[in-house]
Amino acid sequence: MLGAILRKKLNDEQFAKMFVGLILDSTEKGFADIAQIINDDKSFIKPPNINTDDDGKFTLIVVAGNMHILHKHFDSKRVLQFHELIYKTIAPVYELTTEQMKKALTDYSNFMTRINHPSKNTVYAMSKTVFYKYELAEFQDEYFRNMQCPNPLFLKRMDEIMEKFILNWEAFFKRYKLSE
Repeated sequence: MLGAILRKKLNDEQFAKMFVGLILDSTEKGFADIAQIINDDKSFIKPPNINTDDDGKFTLIVVAGNMHILHKHFDSKRVLQFHELIYKTIAPVYELTTEQMKKALTDYSNFMTRINHPSKNTVYAMSKTVFYKYELAEFQDEYFRNMQCPNPLFLKRMDEIMEKFILNWEAFFKRYKLSE
């Protein structure tokens, strides 16, 4: 009861800054490990040699995935407002305009939806997007390479990793309250 009263109130701009900040922090700190895990994955016959500094695509995947999940916690109108604020907040990080960032994240989101159809599992979509955006097909054995699809064992391992990059909404709502 007391925790609900003492929650910090955030306006929409503060929420967008926190959303972007949490994702940028986690991807910046975690990508070197992710790259190493992918490079060492047993499902590849030769290592992809992903550079530990090549986190731009990964960050966009994580942002797009988390933006997709917003609809589970907020109404449609609020989600659209948050999306616009998120584009505006993250655009300078990529040295893009807000419109360019909107297009980039919309393209990533559409790509995730398309490669994941008919599934609606966002984590699985994020894992598949990592596979395709980092062009990992060529490093697989001949069977999966020829099919141009990810080895299911790789996807299972990536799902476990990608889950760690989904914001913890239960913890968020225990600490924060959004202004109306």
